[in-house]
Amino acid sequence: MIADYPILANTRTCAASGRPLNPGEKVHSVLIAEGAQVVRRDYSQEAWQGPPAGSIAHWVSRVPTVQQKRRLTFDDELLMSAFERLADEPGAQKTQFRYVLALLLLRRRRLKFEDVRHSGGETHLVLSCPKSRMTFEVIDPQLSEDDIRRVQDEVVRLFGWE
Repeated sequence: MIADYPILANTRTCAASGRPLNPGEKVHSVLIAEGAQVVRRDYSQEAWQGPPAGSIAHWVSRVPTVQQKRRLTFDDELLMSAFERLADEPGAQKTQFRYVLALLLLRRRRLKFEDVRHSGGETHLVLSCPKSRMTFEVIDPQLSEDDIRRVQDEVVRLFGWE
C-alpha cells in the first residue's frame, strides 16, 4: 500500500545547504527515485547545479508568501514528463504512481484511452497521446478507490500543488 512508503513533502529547506527557503524565493524542485521510494528535494537558486542523476521530474517555482492564495493547479507538461520517465521504473509504488498519473492525464485529456490488454496475469491500459502520437501501456495495479485517492494526494503533495 502506498501509505507504507514514506515520501518527503516540501520542507522549504535547501537540500544542498540546509538553509531555509524564504517566501518569494525561486526554488528548483526534483523528484528522485530512491530504491522503492519517490522523494522530493528542493534547492535554492544558488545551490542548483541541474537535476541529479535518476531524477524523474524537475521544475522551478517560488516559495509562496503568506499572502498568496494556494489553489490547486496542475502542470500538464510536468505530469507527462514524470509519467514518461516512470515507464521503465520497477517497483509497486512507482507502478501505482504512474497509474495515477495516467488517470490524471486521461482526465485532463492529455492521454486518450485506446484499449485494455491482458498479459501474464496483468491488465494493461493502452493509452495514446494525441499531441505526440505516442502509445503507452500502463499496468493497472488494481487499486481501490481509496488507494487511488491516497496516491493522488501523494502526487499533489510531491509536486507541491497542495
